[in-house]
Amino acid sequence: MAMIAPGVTETGTSSNPRRKILTSVVCAVLQESGFQSGDKAAVGTLVEMLMSFLCEAGRSSKTFCELAYRTEPVVADVLLALTEMGFSIEGLQAYKNRQNRVVISAPTQQVDLKQHNVLQVGDKKPHSAHIPDHLPTFPDTHTYCFSHTYKQPVTEYEAIREKAAAQKRDIERALTKFAAKTRETQNLFITDDKEFLLVKVEPNPKPYLDALMPRDQVFEEEEENTRRKRRKAMNDEEELQKEKDKLNESQDAELDNPYLRPVKMPRKPKVKK
Repeated sequence: MAMIAPGVTETGTSSNPRRKILTSVVCAVLQESGFQSGDKAAVGTLVEMLMSFLCEAGRSSKTFCELAYRTEPVVADVLLALTEMGFSIEGLQAYKNRQNRVVISAPTQQVDLKQHNVLQVGDKKPHSAHIPDHLPTFPDTHTYCFSHTYKQPVTEYEAIREKAAAQKRDIERALTKFAAKTRETQNLFITDDKEFLLVKVEPNPKPYLDALMPRDQVFEEEEENTRRKRRKAMNDEEELQKEKDKLNESQDAELDNPYLRPVKMPRKPKVKK
């Protein structure tokens, strides 16, 4: 199992410049071997392998050094450590004097980042005459001045839509978790992990109805409003038609002109036998 050097996390990020130097060394060796480019993941793996090798060599060298009652390792300790690790040291001198090696410039000293100053909002007031100077100064006036603890309501359409979408997504997640806890579930994997639970599907007696009558939840409220408007319009039309019928009946009753009255067919006389 490969060791991870101090200051290097598992994700590959480093808090010291040693990893950058080792990356330059690996890239130089790859360039000498004839590679023109390399994948970032592959280079990172080679850097981890080199770092693990150096850490193990350093640990073994320190062990041989302490075994000989010394505090600083010497060349003999390093050679013993490499031999114990199974590394052949016969070609080191020839590899050192190779012709086409890439020379890496010496690393520059890392500059410390400048500390940011504390943000000062208000003006600091001086001490009054009755307050001694050795006491600490007053804080910013913003700390003890009145300020609103709430924000103005957002009226932008985009922000409201985003907030509504986020709330809807949170509600769906909460309902999904509630359904997974209160109903029968099925596990996606063989293990007892509860992160990938599936709600058991209940058979629908009429599964074709959902396909024949699709509905979109986003526009349910609009559809309900449209239906209410249609019902109201139909009721208004029926009331208007009833009023027209009543008006026509009243007008027919009020007609006194015989020429405007409706035609009445005469009755047929009965034939006496």
